[in-house]
Amino acid sequence: MCLAVPAKVIALEGSRATVEVPGNRFAADVTMVDAKVGDYVLVHAGFAIERYDPEVAEELLQLWEDVADAE
Repeated sequence: MCLAVPAKVIALEGSRATVEVPGNRFAADVTMVDAKVGDYVLVHAGFAIERYDPEVAEELLQLWEDVADAE
C-alpha cells in the first residue's frame, strides 16, 4: 500500500525541497508543482504531486494526529 502525506515546504534548492510533516523532515522533488517555501504539498513516493490550500493541509495534518493519538 502506498501513502501520500501533506507536508510543508521549509526550504527549496532548484527542484528539491526540504519538507516537514510534524516531527519529520525529508527531501521531496517539486518538479510537478509550483511550490514555494511555506506552501503545503501532497508528497507521494518522494514527489510533491499537488499543492494544498494551507487551511485544508492543516486540517488533514490534524486528522493524522488524531488518528495517531487514537492508537
